[in-house]
Amino acid sequence: MSPDNKPSVTRQVIADPVHWLAFGFGAGLAPVAPGTWGSALAVAIYWVLAPVPMTTFAAALVIMFIGGIWICGVSARRLGVHDHSGIVWDEIVGMLFVLLWLPPEPLWIGAAFLAFRLFDIWKPWPIRDLDHSVPGGLGIMLDDLLAAAYAVLLTVPLQRIFAAP
Repeated sequence: MSPDNKPSVTRQVIADPVHWLAFGFGAGLAPVAPGTWGSALAVAIYWVLAPVPMTTFAAALVIMFIGGIWICGVSARRLGVHDHSGIVWDEIVGMLFVLLWLPPEPLWIGAAFLAFRLFDIWKPWPIRDLDHSVPGGLGIMLDDLLAAAYAVLLTVPLQRIFAAP
């Protein structure tokens, strides 16, 4: 069966803990826009991490990023697809990276979500180049980290400008 065959992939994801993590605990199995569902899951995870000190949050992100290189790389190899659309661990980490820099307010969470999805889908230079040239889990994780950096560069200045005194 082809790695893109949905029932086969669903069975693999459910049966394999590496796929289960890479697919965002099943969020990546969404039939439409799995990356968006992975990003939405990140918002839910954010509500757990938001109260912790920024250094703890940042340390958790570093661990998730480093672990994600392995998780996404192994999942992609097992599926035989470099960056299968259902692999959303990278979206989870990228979205959390954007949220790290913003206050836990619905307006800024929404702005972060929209900005991250825009840059992750659009993939302006050099994101697209990284996506195609860096192999394995590192490439899968890096393009979303760069999309997150672009989203931070857009949303954080806006938040600073419009923040209440």
